[in-house]
Amino acid sequence: MRNGWIALALVGCASPVLAQDEVPTVKTADYEFGYAYPAAAGQVPGLKAWLEADRARLRAKTMRDGAAARREAAKSGFPYRRYSYVQSWKLVTQTPRFVSLSGDSYDYTGGAHGQPASYGLVWDKAAGRRLEPRALFTSDAALQSATRTSYCARLKAEQMRRTQGTVSSMNSCPSIKELTLLLGSTNGRAIDRIGLIADPYVAGSYAEGTYEVTLPVTPAILRAVKPAYRAAFAVRP
Repeated sequence: MRNGWIALALVGCASPVLAQDEVPTVKTADYEFGYAYPAAAGQVPGLKAWLEADRARLRAKTMRDGAAARREAAKSGFPYRRYSYVQSWKLVTQTPRFVSLSGDSYDYTGGAHGQPASYGLVWDKAAGRRLEPRALFTSDAALQSATRTSYCARLKAEQMRRTQGTVSSMNSCPSIKELTLLLGSTNGRAIDRIGLIADPYVAGSYAEGTYEVTLPVTPAILRAVKPAYRAAFAVRP
């Protein structure tokens, strides 16, 4: 999957990544569906329950949408292109406080190509609940202020490399709200890295693919973390 390398970069030398390279799929005349998560996530009861509920919800939606599209195609006399939805979660890291996952999906609904998307998920073991990674920060504005200069510089370097110097208006530096945020660790003790993922069309054309940037936690980033979670983070030397 697309963001496997950023998961590896974020985990560093912490616990091994228990990712599934192939997502088992179910195929019918109406739809194809696959959903996978790492064994480590399945060992956390509350997290496993959430993932299983998410799997059931997404499969029901894919099944319902595919069946409706197939009926509509038959009415219109057009060939039906089977709907497909495949999603995979990978372990980024585990610390005493958090389990951090990265996810990516590919959603095909009969067009010229499907739409990839990325996700971040944090399970708070102390509270026994799921959190959006950005919920650990005081605000999007605070996180953007702490990361903007470094993120935009690294992103631009990668944009220049991929486009061979021919950047366009699509290659602007997106706001933090447009990005997927991942939390990572180099040692399994504290969050000391963050990953920022720009899906296709967010920082470039579809052909350019996904842009992924990893940043160390700096004093500025640490100040943007909510006080309740700050002890679970560390500045990376």
